[in-house]
Amino acid sequence: MTNRRVIVVGAGAAGLMAAGQAIEMGAETLLLEKMNRPGRKLRITGKGRCNLTNVVPLPKFIERFGPNGRFLRQAFSRFFAPDLVAFFESLGVPTDTERGGRIFTASSQAQDVVDALVHWVTKQGVDLRTSAPVERLLVEEGGVTGVQLSQATSGQIHRADAVIVATGGASYPGTGSTGDGYRLASAVGHAIIPIRPALVPLETAGDVAPRLQGLSLRNVAITLWVDEKKQADAFGEMLFTHFGLSGPMILYLSKQVVDALHADQRVRISIDLKPGLDPKKLDQRLLRDLDRYGKQQFHNLLKRLLPSSLIPVCIDLTGIPADKVGHQITAKERDRLRTWLKDFSLEVTGHRGFDEAIVTAGGVDLREIDPRTMGSRLVDGLHFAGEVLDLDANTGGFNLQAAFSTGWLAGRAAASPPQKGETDP
Repeated sequence: MTNRRVIVVGAGAAGLMAAGQAIEMGAETLLLEKMNRPGRKLRITGKGRCNLTNVVPLPKFIERFGPNGRFLRQAFSRFFAPDLVAFFESLGVPTDTERGGRIFTASSQAQDVVDALVHWVTKQGVDLRTSAPVERLLVEEGGVTGVQLSQATSGQIHRADAVIVATGGASYPGTGSTGDGYRLASAVGHAIIPIRPALVPLETAGDVAPRLQGLSLRNVAITLWVDEKKQADAFGEMLFTHFGLSGPMILYLSKQVVDALHADQRVRISIDLKPGLDPKKLDQRLLRDLDRYGKQQFHNLLKRLLPSSLIPVCIDLTGIPADKVGHQITAKERDRLRTWLKDFSLEVTGHRGFDEAIVTAGGVDLREIDPRTMGSRLVDGLHFAGEVLDLDANTGGFNLQAAFSTGWLAGRAAASPPQKGETDP
């Protein structure tokens, strides 16, 4: 036993892992969750299937987090994807690897992950308390001394040698992720990188997207243009909605879109409906079709090129009459069609809110956190883990692995008596 008392705030992926590691290290551990049950957001991850992690090598894994990814090198070097898979196997939760290297539970049930984690921490003796929202962190003489619960509940004070804030971000607030950790951190002096939705659907101008609502396009290429400068591109699947665009590629690019919109820049998404054909080959394809099926009307010719719901949109945007027969289509009209097939553009006017965002970008400034312990450089004994930190990646299991790894490291560090020189000044 370390004779240390650790409080973990938030019983999500990071918090449950942190609490379990802290008690395994011998610390008396109290886990406080403001909702009426733990792991509510974890239950809906991976569309309810729980994409735990990914098989990509460590350097590629870190790249998924952008410039801030290097902060995770310490945590991942201690507890990474193979360790996480082995950990859940030991809890009776086997896994399977699917397309894109994504690792899911074999049962495809996120609930199994939550149940296993809760059983694990409670069996070891973690004092898990639900409906216990934390109002503030208690700090004396530069060190954390405990927490105080909300006055709306009991207002009770709990003392501790170390506190781990693992409250999640601000996405899916209905699950309890309402940004409490940012408020707690800011109140004790931590800087917060402005938060914004990430992995979030986009809103577009006009009626094109609503007309195509429900249409999913696969194997298309999209390009993100910001102030008419190419910003990024992607290949894969996307979806039209009643408000705009969604799907894997859109979510992948959404963080850049959100930042551009917040900077009052003009944003455009260009869709290449025929990425396998360069303009010259596409023109040859159109010429062959017009020659072979020249007696057919334009709207019937398009059935060989496009999904049915996209045909009326194509007719409107190219200005080619629907009933015009193929042999009568001019070279200029064919050029307009070819151009549109390679550059079907929609202006992005906004993005959905935190209630539809998979993760939160921004958070506790990483410059104020020791990556070796997840400990605060400002307040002794205070640690952070999970989405409350300024860390976010694309979908594919990366964000959840970061939550588990930072939770693992924070839990073990918080339970260990601080060593001289352990934390940078």
